[in-house]
Amino acid sequence: MNRLNIFLLMIVLGCALSVVSATNKQRQVFIELQRAQSQERQLQQDYAQFQYQQSALSKTSRIEQLATNSLKMQPVTTGRTQYLTYDPATAKAADAPMPPPLPASAPSARGAKR
Repeated sequence: MNRLNIFLLMIVLGCALSVVSATNKQRQVFIELQRAQSQERQLQQDYAQFQYQQSALSKTSRIEQLATNSLKMQPVTTGRTQYLTYDPATAKAADAPMPPPLPASAPSARGAKR
């Protein structure tokens, strides 16, 4: 009977240590979860702030102001608009610009050594 009591005591101690270990692991995981949730909230706030900044920077009035002040652009008026017409029937192949031929001594892009 003495051996049986010692054996059962060992099993109870093993179970107790297992419970303590599992509880500790659960606490560590819970703390990690709280940190991740806190980081998620911070990232959501940053994202909302960036969306607000993007909407403020992409407003039409701001873009128009930058175009007139920085780039010296002027608004389009009907008096300054030119309309071009293209008649495909009168177009010739000679109208299309051709690149100049390469000199014979120039190495080609495929045959160039690195």
